[in-house]
Amino acid sequence: MSLFLSLTPRVEAWDKLKEHIAVGPRETETVTIEDAVNRVLAQDIMAPVDLPGFSRSTKDGYAVLASSTFGASQGLPALLSLKGRINMGESAKVSLRPDECAAIATGGMVPEGADAVVMEEVCEVLDDETIAVTQPVAPGENVVGEDEDIPSGTLVLSRGSKLRPPDIGALAAMGITEVEVAVGPRVAVISTGDELTGILEDPVPGQIRDGNAYALYSSVKALGGRPKLWGIVRDEYEVMREVFAKAHAESDMVIVSGGSSIGERDFTRQAIQSLGEPGILVHGAAIKPGKPTILAVAEGKPVFGLPGHPMSCLVVFNLFCAPAIARWMGATVDRLEISARLGANVPSIAGREDFVSVKLREQDGEVWAEPIFSKSAVISGLVYADGIMRIPLEAEGIEFGERITVKLF
Repeated sequence: MSLFLSLTPRVEAWDKLKEHIAVGPRETETVTIEDAVNRVLAQDIMAPVDLPGFSRSTKDGYAVLASSTFGASQGLPALLSLKGRINMGESAKVSLRPDECAAIATGGMVPEGADAVVMEEVCEVLDDETIAVTQPVAPGENVVGEDEDIPSGTLVLSRGSKLRPPDIGALAAMGITEVEVAVGPRVAVISTGDELTGILEDPVPGQIRDGNAYALYSSVKALGGRPKLWGIVRDEYEVMREVFAKAHAESDMVIVSGGSSIGERDFTRQAIQSLGEPGILVHGAAIKPGKPTILAVAEGKPVFGLPGHPMSCLVVFNLFCAPAIARWMGATVDRLEISARLGANVPSIAGREDFVSVKLREQDGEVWAEPIFSKSAVISGLVYADGIMRIPLEAEGIEFGERITVKLF
């Protein structure tokens, strides 16, 4: 297939694939908020109530009308009449007038007539009825307004958001106990290669355990997909075609590890092409590692042919499979990034994007990224790394000390 001879830039390759993946979610379910963390929202969440719902103090001190403290100082304190105390969890039962105050605890309800709280550290109790304030406060100081946190009717969380622990807390605070979330795609994970053996077997010379399958399984699961291991398929076209077809029929996506190059016995692309129209869209990407990448669509289902080398396999998964799974669910892939200085020269070839594993270290208050120059056939380049850097398509490398962006694992 001549497509392999014309390497497709990564962005163009993704654009070709995503045209065939409508933005999801395809399937949804309702779950309790206890089970919703890391799930992708399938609905917009609008605030049903104001939060916190009442004006509350953020400090221990005295609720006041701010104007009653203007000009207060150590030498000339403002004298206020104490009208009571408001404890946390109680309704404010007092109403204040100018030159009056009420003792209040952190989280307490600010009473009617007050618009600020003076911290107790700048107050002196003169007697049971009088407080001396030695420092003025501005209106709103040390107070959270009744709708200052989240006003009723506000869009709080958008469809497609992955729910984090603070999001779950916000849902609980608003009295929302259940949410509609996306159900992840069923993803078949297939390994190919006569050199592979199961992880419980002892490899003989020339064999290696199939680590890729478990790395891919975990990667799919971490994104919210529903992976299934289909085992190891030998390098025989008819066997591949039969297993691929069955996996395709029972899944929403298929990921094949190994056999994506153009070697004499690599039948993967032929078996993928047999699955249905439109077939292979890209065979060969202008990236390193990951050049022999296959992107295909068969009867509306994405099919990926990933290189067998461990580092190449996971780099390509993150570049193409991860965003495809996210798009299927109506989400986007979260990428934690950090800015760092490059700890060594990294050469590249113009016309190809390079992805290089890096180890982070801190020196003199700055973060440095030390490149890990490992071969794509070894997994240690990722195991020992904190993230990955990208060298742009048009660049001929990045020099020592230049500032780069590292995508964290």
